[in-house]
Amino acid sequence: MNVNLGATLDNFIADLLKTGLYQSQSEVVREGLRLLKEREELKNLRLAELRKEIAIGSEQADRGEFVDGEKTFAEIRRRSVARKHAKR
Repeated sequence: MNVNLGATLDNFIADLLKTGLYQSQSEVVREGLRLLKEREELKNLRLAELRKEIAIGSEQADRGEFVDGEKTFAEIRRRSVARKHAKR
């Protein structure tokens, strides 16, 4: 595989090699790809959890188990204002 990273990333890799933390360009790129893979896996886990929570909420709403949004946000705003005043 031959990849052109551009001057900025080439310079970044060169700087990392100068530190002695990495022995080759391939090692730097592999580490970067491992981190990217880890980030993608975490993103997918978070997305799966969000979908699960949405499904639970949807089922609750279907059963009529929900709160009035306007009242809830009004209460949140009221508490926020009260906290701001309490800090003064």
